[in-house]
Amino acid sequence: MGIRLKIFSGFMILAAMLLLAAFISIHEVMNISNYVQRLLDDNYKSIEASRTMIEALEREDSGILLLLLGHWDQGRKILREGDSLFVKGFSSAENNLTITGEGEYVKKVNSDYRQFKKVWEKPIVGTKIEGDFMWYYNDSHQLFLKAKESVKQLMELNEETMYKTGSDLKNRSQRAIMPGIVAIIAAIVFSVMFNYFINYYLAKPIVKITAGLEEYNKTGEVFDIISETKDEIGRLTNAIKDVLR
Repeated sequence: MGIRLKIFSGFMILAAMLLLAAFISIHEVMNISNYVQRLLDDNYKSIEASRTMIEALEREDSGILLLLLGHWDQGRKILREGDSLFVKGFSSAENNLTITGEGEYVKKVNSDYRQFKKVWEKPIVGTKIEGDFMWYYNDSHQLFLKAKESVKQLMELNEETMYKTGSDLKNRSQRAIMPGIVAIIAAIVFSVMFNYFINYYLAKPIVKITAGLEEYNKTGEVFDIISETKDEIGRLTNAIKDVLR
């Protein structure tokens, strides 16, 4: 193998190692980016759905209070709007089950909301319940709090998952840079070895040949160099020997 090919091969191997490390790192970073973005989108969507349901429940609770005060039209309007808003939020959460066990939380939200909804579906204005705030506190409000707590648990589940996603991102990012670190270390080791072989097979013979020629010019004594390779340096050494004989 000629010197030029040896040097070219050495640099190509070094470049290939760095390119491989760069490819692996970029691939890992892209995977991390897609993974995290997908999880964050899913969790954020469920969190927003939970907030929508909580807002809807609070509206319905206000609507019940208005009914207790005898405001039929305004109370029923708020209840209808609250129910429509809750259904919208619940549908979004139900169609976005991405966490293990999340389905059970959604089922509980649905069950607790149905119990709460039964309270205000029945007539209130014009019945003995109207103006009965003890009934509101002991029955209606307790069911409202229960449904709200179920929604909050669903929200907290997604918030905890978002936090875990952040921690997982840290671990994955550390793994992503490992190929680069390994490649850099390997490149340094290879560079040291490459430099050694260049020095041994190229620089050292040239220094010997130069020293021998200088000595020949001074003393006329033919020097003897044993070439260890059959590349350009070996041919140069043999050619110089032939000239000086």
